[in-house]
Amino acid sequence: MNNVQPDWQAYLAQMETVLGVTLDDARRAELQLQFSRIAALAAPLMALPLDDRLEIAGVYKA
Repeated sequence: MNNVQPDWQAYLAQMETVLGVTLDDARRAELQLQFSRIAALAAPLMALPLDDRLEIAGVYKA
């Protein structure tokens, strides 16, 4: 399994710029914590090997 952790601090800084929002230090720290938790929850699913012969999902069109 890949144990490389994303740089959440850099990601949040970029998103603040892209979205035009300013976070205070407390909110930024809480978001970093939540992103780390979400990544930990998703890790087992992301590590699941998929067969190369599986068809990809179709694209939904309304």
